[in-house]
Amino acid sequence: MLDFHLSTNWNTDRHATGEAMIDEILSLGFSGVELGYRLSEIQAEGVHRRVAAGQVKVGSVHAYAPYPIGAPAGHPELYLLASRDEDDRAMAIVLLQRTLAFAAEMGAHAVVVHAGRIPIEPASDELIEAAEEDGLDSPRYTKLLRRNQRRRARLARKHLDALCRSLDLLLPRCASLNLTLCLENLPSWEAVPTEEEMLELKQRYPAPSLAYWHDLGHGQVRENLGWIRHRECAERLLPHTVGLHIHDVLPLADDHLPPSQGNLPFEAFAFYASAPVLRVFEPDSRVPAAALVASLKYMRQAWGK
Repeated sequence: MLDFHLSTNWNTDRHATGEAMIDEILSLGFSGVELGYRLSEIQAEGVHRRVAAGQVKVGSVHAYAPYPIGAPAGHPELYLLASRDEDDRAMAIVLLQRTLAFAAEMGAHAVVVHAGRIPIEPASDELIEAAEEDGLDSPRYTKLLRRNQRRRARLARKHLDALCRSLDLLLPRCASLNLTLCLENLPSWEAVPTEEEMLELKQRYPAPSLAYWHDLGHGQVRENLGWIRHRECAERLLPHTVGLHIHDVLPLADDHLPPSQGNLPFEAFAFYASAPVLRVFEPDSRVPAAALVASLKYMRQAWGK
């Protein structure tokens, strides 16, 4: 039977203790967890007790976890490794080093991170609006896409260079902790890195301490908007992929739905069933437990044939 983990972002807000949070997830039939960026320090202590007792497997941790004291709430982009603001980038490195230490303590194999964004907002919002109102083949959408391609191209290299400066500091630490730092694909035009940029980064950093994390829902949004061919990109990046987030999507960009409740063709990605990757459900926190149980059964059938 295929192993699937569940992100604690699904139920973190409903439990005061880490023990209760973990127990609910395991009761649904999941094999382990990803510790999400909404995890508090108090909840982390409870998770540690479950881990120490051998009662739960932590496969991955999503930065930044546990979220820092003083932050109003957990968020994956409190600070960004690809920021051109040196103070912002320095804080991202500090917090990620803290997450790496926590992940090693929890016995995780991977740390998932949102690397950065190019400041060209509202690129994604205006592209989605034009696609929804006029269609991908419309002159309006085509004009906006070309405009934002030029805007992104002017700034991308400087943000990638900043990301590399961060990686130069962090990857040796990852290697010493036997952890893999995984850069996640995001459903926005502004996000760094793109699929092609990720391949470029792996040429520069071939060591296993840096890898790719494929979010199926985000990839589908990117295909829905005409930016990529989803399956083709997933297959090209598979040799560098350590894990994936699993959720469904309704066109064009309504994601984090439980599998089988959207239009994502999961059968086309069944190659992940035999791949040595972490498979993590990442549903919206409002998804009912019963829907998760049903979608877990659906995925085991879809990928278990």
